[in-house]
Amino acid sequence: MNLDAQFDKVLYRYDELRAQMAAGEGDYGKLSKEFAELGPVVEAIAALKKARSDMEDAEAMMADPDMKDLAAEEFYAVKERLPGLERAVQLMLLPKDEADEKNAILEVRAGTGGEEAALFAAELFRMYERYAVLRGWRFEVMDVNDTGIGGLKEASATITGRGVFARLKFESGVHRVQRVPVTEAGGRIHTSAATVAVLPEAEEVDIQIDEKDLRFDVYRSQGSGGQSVNTTDSAVRVTHLPTGLAVACQQEKSQHKNKATAMKLLRARLYEMEREAKDAARAADRKAQVGSGDRSERIRTYNFPQGRVTDHRINLTLYKIEEVMKGEALDEVVEALVAADQAARLAEME
Repeated sequence: MNLDAQFDKVLYRYDELRAQMAAGEGDYGKLSKEFAELGPVVEAIAALKKARSDMEDAEAMMADPDMKDLAAEEFYAVKERLPGLERAVQLMLLPKDEADEKNAILEVRAGTGGEEAALFAAELFRMYERYAVLRGWRFEVMDVNDTGIGGLKEASATITGRGVFARLKFESGVHRVQRVPVTEAGGRIHTSAATVAVLPEAEEVDIQIDEKDLRFDVYRSQGSGGQSVNTTDSAVRVTHLPTGLAVACQQEKSQHKNKATAMKLLRARLYEMEREAKDAARAADRKAQVGSGDRSERIRTYNFPQGRVTDHRINLTLYKIEEVMKGEALDEVVEALVAADQAARLAEME
């Protein structure tokens, strides 16, 4: 990537925006938003250019015998800082994922492994809830389908806060657990799995849904073991006819609330489908690096006997399984995934 050419584009656009706002041209709201977003990039470019200039000045001063030692000290100090300044600007210049600043919808489903998989799904759901609390995010349960003995068949939640989707988007995929189930008398290690999907929460402006493309079905909520937990038809299933996508919600006693929640989830899934279609080529390139977010992709193994968590996409292993499951050490995995993604995208731009 030719950094100087990128700098020129940014600085030109920044000056152009300033001139357009001063002249009252265009949509002031959009212009000022873009102007504000470019501000930190312009500051970082200025800091980098100053460092380069200081380094050139120090190098020139090294020719003076009286200033040589002092100039050399300055030269090498700036030279040491330069790669960090360049990387900071490069990261700022990476194409933004428009969904990064959105809230997220989390879905966890039990996979292969029967009741053990359902128990693991419940633990994952709690892990993300604890992580959200530690990050200062709001975690709101949307829908839960439990097994009645501590496990979850499936559950969904809305996570609200700053940069939620940017940090959680790499959690989508198959999470595998290896441990000895409580019901296992022989002490054998069993392997089971749960599927996690993290979707950017979509607003109505993000995705348009035509009412005639929807079919609504109402029915009585079902509890554990098939018992009816509601005597009214409050559960709602919404089917998007063009795609066949169906979403059900029975968490609330109010049919109206369940319908609103189901629509929220449907909108998020349709928005994600649209994003995937637009980014198909990019996702294919990235699949071998950090992962595409494909729900069928095995991304992580939680091995309880060995006390380790391994993320297979970046070959990261932490011997902190309890801390990860409490949400406390999950940031270490998230940070490594974000860094790997940034490195992969920087490599693509070179």
